[in-house]
Amino acid sequence: MTQSGQEPPENGRRTADVSGNSGTPQEFKGPGRRRRKRRSGQGPKGKAAAQENAAATGTPQGAGPVQAQAVSGTVETTSQPPAQPVADGGTASNPGKRRKKRRRGRNPAHAGNDGAVNRRPLSASDDGDAAQGTDAATSLKGKKAARRRGRRRRQSVNGAADGAPSEARATPDTGSLRDKPSHAGGPANAVREPSARDADIRLAKSQEKQPRTNWNGVAKDRARNGHHRGSLYAALDLGTNNCRLLIARPEERGFRVVDAYSRIVRLGEGVGSNKRLGEAAMDRAIDALANCHRKLADRGVSRSRLIATEACRAAENGAEFIERVQSETGLALEVVNRETEARLAVAGCASLVDHDADGVILFDIGGGSSEIVWLDLRNRCGARGYALTRFIRSWISLPVGVVNLAERHGGVHVTPDVFEDMVEDAAGHLASFNLASSLTEAISSGKVHMLGTSGTVTTLAGVHLGLKRYDRRRVDGTWLEDGDVGRMIDQLRDMPYEARVENPCIGADRADLVLAGCAILEAIRRRWSCSRLRVADRGLREGILTELMSADGVWTHRKCGNRQDRGRQRNRA
Repeated sequence: MTQSGQEPPENGRRTADVSGNSGTPQEFKGPGRRRRKRRSGQGPKGKAAAQENAAATGTPQGAGPVQAQAVSGTVETTSQPPAQPVADGGTASNPGKRRKKRRRGRNPAHAGNDGAVNRRPLSASDDGDAAQGTDAATSLKGKKAARRRGRRRRQSVNGAADGAPSEARATPDTGSLRDKPSHAGGPANAVREPSARDADIRLAKSQEKQPRTNWNGVAKDRARNGHHRGSLYAALDLGTNNCRLLIARPEERGFRVVDAYSRIVRLGEGVGSNKRLGEAAMDRAIDALANCHRKLADRGVSRSRLIATEACRAAENGAEFIERVQSETGLALEVVNRETEARLAVAGCASLVDHDADGVILFDIGGGSSEIVWLDLRNRCGARGYALTRFIRSWISLPVGVVNLAERHGGVHVTPDVFEDMVEDAAGHLASFNLASSLTEAISSGKVHMLGTSGTVTTLAGVHLGLKRYDRRRVDGTWLEDGDVGRMIDQLRDMPYEARVENPCIGADRADLVLAGCAILEAIRRRWSCSRLRVADRGLREGILTELMSADGVWTHRKCGNRQDRGRQRNRA
């Protein structure tokens, strides 16, 4: 019986009898039937609940449900005593509903006018309900539901901390839902007042960044060490002629360039004659470095390496210039030696090495020096990419570049005799290259090719392709036959200065330097003649990025994670 005195409807569907009134309920099999029997006290698990329910309502234990008599169309009901009020002034709710809410962890709380939460004291009938709730809580289905509710609460808390709008946010203290209407007691919109601890928790969650993990549980967000795939890397190369910056983001295979900067500063102008950096040259370099500093700050680069090469190595005031750069731009430049420069050149161009080659002669014609590296790949066993740096057999750094060689011999009006003098000047430094005879024997096999990374070879490739505008995508990786290289050198040598300025692949900035670079290349070709030459529009900057990313392990593929993660997976299975 309910508090209003009306008979509650029976569970189940009633079948009509002859008189037209409803008959006995038609019970269905399944979980619903067992649940109804437990609530009515007929099932084995519902006896304890029936006893406590009878004691609470004053109904005899053996009394079954009130039967309706169909006499003259009226329904007679037996009166039941009213429900006993609880201690806080409310009325006792249905034990089945209380049992459901206890299972879900949302037993209704009575909120007073002051907003404080007042828990209803347990009555005598709650002991049996607690026993039933314990059985349900220990079941597998109840555990899964509890886990789902916990996940939803944590997600809502994280969403609230990140600033995402949420109508029902979980509080960290009790895990109950705020902004949820109360079922008994106070007003429907009564909510728990947020405490100082809640504010501290939300502030801490908003300040800290949750690490993202991959499928095997290894943390991917390692921006501090540069491990994160979204981190930006930067490489700056301050050479004798150019100031170049490259900003890139690592990808699955290689990296993608995000921003780049290049300016001709001619820092090594006059160093060959007076061994000092000029004031005008240093001012040009500092202006370019200030632009690079702004790009680094705007992009938020996490890992970088900034190097200076031959001009700062050879100048007497090179250390003073480095200090001036740091004080005026905030950039800390690193003056690298020639061996490091040769290794970075190999790391930057290793991806263009032919897979079937037994050896490679890699050269980098710079502004103040030229590096030549012999890669002996006869026993590389399938090594590719950055791993080829382990196969450097020998290297040499020539103290001649396009800037100092053009200053000694002139670069504006170059006659054939002047060109030959520049070739002999560069060839005289090749005599000190060790293992020269072994390299000649390796070249005789026919599986050795040249790999050039400099402005000289990219200019030759652009002229050979007849580009109306320099296009790096077409130049980088281009193969040139030895005969084509010789014809391009002769064509540029016979070209007057004005024609070199008007050529879109040369321009006014390189018109007086390109023939000096062609003379150095000709000296290398005459000493070691290879049938093919591959052009690389890349160099030290790409090598720096490759070394930084390899050191951070951004390309390390772990199929099964580390040993600890594999053990956890086995235990979980």
